[in-house]
Amino acid sequence: MVGRGDRDRFWGGRGVYGWAEHNLVAFAALRAPLVLRPVRGRSGATDDLKGARMSFEAAVHAQAIELDRLSLEMTAAAGSGHPTTAMSLGHIITTLMFSAMRWSPDYPDYPTSDRLVLSAGHGVPVVYAAMARLGVVVGKGDDRRKLTVEDLRTLRAWDSVLDGHPNPQEGVPFFDAATGSLGMGLSVAAGVAKAARLDGYDKRVYCIIGDGEAREGQIAEALDFIVDHKLTNVLPIFNCNGYGQADRVSDQQGTAKLTGKVKAFGFDVIEIDGHNPGQIRDAFEKFASISGDDQAKPIAVVAKTVKGWGAPSIQGGGWHGKPPTGEPLQKALAELDERRIELTTALSGTDQFTIEPPAEATAKDNPGADLPPLADAMKALDMETVLHTGKMATRRAYGVALRTLGQINPDVVVLDADVSNSTFAEAFAKDSKLSSRFVECKIAEQNMVSAGAGMSAGGKIPFCSTFSKFMTRAYDQIEMALYSGANIKLVGSHSGITLAADGPSQMSLPDVAWFRSLSTMTDHRGNPGCYILQPADAYAAYALTGVMAEYEGMCYMRTLRAETEILYSDDHVFNLGGFEVLHEGRDILLAATGYMVHEGNRAVELLDKAGVSATLVDMYSIPFDQDKLLDLVASNGGFVISLEDNYGGSLGSAIADALVGSGDGFELSQMHVTRIPKSARTPEEMLSMCGLTAEHIVAKTMELLRVPV
Repeated sequence: MVGRGDRDRFWGGRGVYGWAEHNLVAFAALRAPLVLRPVRGRSGATDDLKGARMSFEAAVHAQAIELDRLSLEMTAAAGSGHPTTAMSLGHIITTLMFSAMRWSPDYPDYPTSDRLVLSAGHGVPVVYAAMARLGVVVGKGDDRRKLTVEDLRTLRAWDSVLDGHPNPQEGVPFFDAATGSLGMGLSVAAGVAKAARLDGYDKRVYCIIGDGEAREGQIAEALDFIVDHKLTNVLPIFNCNGYGQADRVSDQQGTAKLTGKVKAFGFDVIEIDGHNPGQIRDAFEKFASISGDDQAKPIAVVAKTVKGWGAPSIQGGGWHGKPPTGEPLQKALAELDERRIELTTALSGTDQFTIEPPAEATAKDNPGADLPPLADAMKALDMETVLHTGKMATRRAYGVALRTLGQINPDVVVLDADVSNSTFAEAFAKDSKLSSRFVECKIAEQNMVSAGAGMSAGGKIPFCSTFSKFMTRAYDQIEMALYSGANIKLVGSHSGITLAADGPSQMSLPDVAWFRSLSTMTDHRGNPGCYILQPADAYAAYALTGVMAEYEGMCYMRTLRAETEILYSDDHVFNLGGFEVLHEGRDILLAATGYMVHEGNRAVELLDKAGVSATLVDMYSIPFDQDKLLDLVASNGGFVISLEDNYGGSLGSAIADALVGSGDGFELSQMHVTRIPKSARTPEEMLSMCGLTAEHIVAKTMELLRVPV
């Protein structure tokens, strides 16, 4: 995965790896082009051509059989894995990694390299085998070295870089994203390809998809996306071996119907025998010939393969995820040896593969400008009067921040799911200087998130926005983006119950709890897996958008449809993990998020009239500074009420964890949505329905303090 630190490593910037520009020069002198050097015949041009073809096919067969053998042996050593799926891919992987792709085993994550996304991640043993044969560099940071055949025996071990499914963050930079949760890889590949187009790189992206996996709806989303954005530099390769896990795949995923479906999406589909080297090569050459032409018809390959190719004893059902050991392993290896003798008689000892390196990358300047004050940004957009009203929706401030960020940071890209006029991401899209970096994903949130992860791998800082309710459709994709190390920013608008009139189908209610679970662990950089940000006013939303862009890692920000009172100014500083004390008291602490900060403000006034002194804290970030919050709770008699307009398991639970961890005698009452809401005409009616008005807060305070009413 190429995150922000990795970009700095490539560009000689501020990253911790310190890759200087002289490495770009060193890279240019790496190695000769990767194509087969065939043995020439002795009977003229016709014999030359025939000999070259026979030599190529024999060489691919020999290498594929070797990769298949290694796949069997490494999964047997691991005691788990999917060797038969790997063996169905042996010839395709050989042709790709030893011939078709332009890349360097010494610099597998070089910015201009052709990329392979293994959506069917369980087939990864065959890729590891190819990496070992080529000596591909693996490892993290300064601890990089060439992978060896001996390393393959460490597959799936806890201290090995060779995870059970592809994961760049575990030390295999050849991959762009963690895959294995099926259906996502083609979207990632499309994102990588889109980023390459924005940078002007002639990069080709290959994506291998299982036939059973092709039933996932996200595959359809990705195919549409590729056609919409004319990404002819992506090649979907459907590996049709006819078997899923439990049984044969449905006829609906058979080669004929799959070909028809993909053609209907607008692709030129090439059907091949996935074990015929010549057919594989010809298909890849046709793709290469049109990959730079965004006016051409995109190409897809439907490859008919055999699960467990070369070893009949382990073909068919019953072998998915079950590596043979002992006598069955020896039998399978012997069968492969027989195939080797049969298929490699045309092979000459002088035949070899050489890899064509990618184009040299041009060093880029690191964006370093700071986000200007909101007042200045609004003035530049002739929107000063909006601030003067004293109210502004946080979603609108997000749009202003996006447009301003886009003008000062060329790596910022914006993806939206057909709601940009509601999320206000349209502010970015409508700027003629930025519109090429706006990516309309239509109503396909899963594809949007995975494509965003792919664009992050391509060195971009993607902001993916939709209604926060619809973000829940992409939870699996978000989790896989996190595992990939994606530097992705997720923004959900129309958050919480104050959406009111549209009803619960449009409200995000469990989202904070789910994202909060990601904040309880650390990512591969040692930071919280995800920061959840809930700005209460326009200044906070604007500033936090800028903070997200500067931070390397995943963030999720909720914005509101309702216009809210302005609480802050450009003088306020917002940080990940921070919170803001809006009113200091002594009797009880009200810890609120988003819209509930404003209701908490009203409650403070009502409590003051009742003789209760309350502290109000804007808990705009989860996680937060626990020690600082505990000190505030202690200074308020140990009493705290959490206020949020979503279901539980969210802010209140985070505060509860902090209180329990302290071991002190604090008392907490959580106020959140405890029923399924319905439509209401106004936010005030909705808060009343759910028991979250200022008056309800006052009543809960009196109950907690045991004050007679």
